[in-house]
Amino acid sequence: MLIGYARVSTQDQKPELQHDALAAAGCEKVFTEKASGAQRDRPELTAAIAYMREGDTLVVWKLDRLARSMKQLIETVEGLEARGIGFRSLTEAIDTTTPGGKLVFHIFGALAEFERSIIRERTRAGLDAARARGRTGGRPKKLSEGDLRVARAMLADETITVEEVARQLRVSPATLYRHMPAARSQVRER
Repeated sequence: MLIGYARVSTQDQKPELQHDALAAAGCEKVFTEKASGAQRDRPELTAAIAYMREGDTLVVWKLDRLARSMKQLIETVEGLEARGIGFRSLTEAIDTTTPGGKLVFHIFGALAEFERSIIRERTRAGLDAARARGRTGGRPKKLSEGDLRVARAMLADETITVEEVARQLRVSPATLYRHMPAARSQVRER
């Protein structure tokens, strides 16, 4: 059984073009959604996949209707394959139920993996170069060394709680505990 999935990104877009193409391809049922491709939670796609049985084929008008990224596309199609469900994209003429379609899809997958590896390499090289120049990434620390000295001095007074110190320094108690693990043990001893 051929099951169609149509998706439009905005309220202004109309799914009729996709519906016509899916009907011409022989889809017996079509699930339609108005959602961004970047959204992971797409109820109609989930419903379409849940509706399908082994031997069925999910049909889309274009690859970008199913997923926003190559990684997301490959994960979705692999999930379908694991259940014995085929995948077909009308515009790109990819059909994983045929040997040639599987080959094309796996080439797409290999290219996506290659692209991810290159991006990882470039990112790592960029971070290494920045570190060599003395720059470190990440979020700035909430507490300076001076703040930590003040916190230690305040916590030396047993009448002052961690919550009061945190409020004074305008951070959460969890932040204070993260910077001063000894503060946690002081609370337990009291």
